[in-house]
Amino acid sequence: MGNNDKIFRVLVAVLVAILYFTGVIPGAIGIGLMVVAVIFVATSLLGFCPIYAATGMNTCSTKEKKS
Repeated sequence: MGNNDKIFRVLVAVLVAILYFTGVIPGAIGIGLMVVAVIFVATSLLGFCPIYAATGMNTCSTKEKKS
């Protein structure tokens, strides 16, 4: 998982948390989005996403050496 992906996931999680705790996203939808937000933070901290692994996705950039 690339750094940009990690940062994006944490920012989305923070935004969802703010919207949930201010009452903008109420009820079951809010709770569901908070679960997704927790998963986003966990996968960002671990640097591993099971969905990416299952689908073969890779967001890490690889830098090639220039000769």
